[in-house]
Amino acid sequence: MTELLSPLKTDWTEADLQHLPDGYLYEIVDGRLLVTPPAKAGHQTVARDMLFRLLTGVPKGWDVLYEIGIALGENRFVPDIAVLSPGVVLADVEYNAVRPELVVEVASRSTVTTDRGDKLVAYADAGIPAYWRVELDGSVVVYALAGESYEVVAKVASGESIDLTEPFPVTVVAPRR
Repeated sequence: MTELLSPLKTDWTEADLQHLPDGYLYEIVDGRLLVTPPAKAGHQTVARDMLFRLLTGVPKGWDVLYEIGIALGENRFVPDIAVLSPGVVLADVEYNAVRPELVVEVASRSTVTTDRGDKLVAYADAGIPAYWRVELDGSVVVYALAGESYEVVAKVASGESIDLTEPFPVTVVAPRR
């Protein structure tokens, strides 16, 4: 256990996570451990509203999930929301080896840098077609995969809305935070 807790450890694996205490979200990016405390009420409210918007707009057969563990290569993520296309089968495991069509992250003070940096790059590297990030000010940044990286296709100010067509037609309303 002492080796696991070394601040210099840069080769974290999913097996290592089994030895960590419950109550936090654990993610692995390029061998580094990311630990996120339980979400606060404001974060939960924004994520719930975005989840509801996606659930009411999703075509038949698609799946919209909240805080599902995803295995992308050696990386492990727990996005706030993941949207899976029809036919994707999930196992009853901590981290599923699936590629969502869309991931949504709701930024908080403890995650904003990672959501704008490491996750943006890792999700693009994994070939996830769409990434939405709800910023601290309530705006929503909408990214689409263009080659090997994301490009911003829209930025929706807090309280405003936009109609999107990918990964399916849906109206996104940026929350007031």
